[in-house]
Amino acid sequence: MVSLLRTVYQRFFSMAAEAYTPGSLSAAFVTSPNEKVGKEIARAMVEKHLAACVNIMPQITSLYKWKGKIEEDREVLLMIKTRSSQIPALTDFVRSVHPYEVAEVIALPIQQGNAPYLQWVGETVPE
Repeated sequence: MVSLLRTVYQRFFSMAAEAYTPGSLSAAFVTSPNEKVGKEIARAMVEKHLAACVNIMPQITSLYKWKGKIEEDREVLLMIKTRSSQIPALTDFVRSVHPYEVAEVIALPIQQGNAPYLQWVGETVPE
């Protein structure tokens, strides 16, 4: 019986994987000056259904050129899972609440992944 259930489960989720359209979901990245600001932005994105999940990676070091000078800052990186169709709205939201003059918002399409997880992201974030 367990073997039969395992087979049904695997077939069901392999069919879900085949149904995923590569690129329909994205992983977006946003830096913030500290964990407090990062958590506020992350929570608001999830509450507004702009993101299914936001991972907050503390204590990254960023080196960049800004206004002619090389800068080095400690930041927090947000990794956001969302629908690709929501990237413009997510970008507008981040720009409206972010303390930086130019907020980093970049997105990469998700080509493949764990079918149940991808399905959950798609169900959590509306089109």
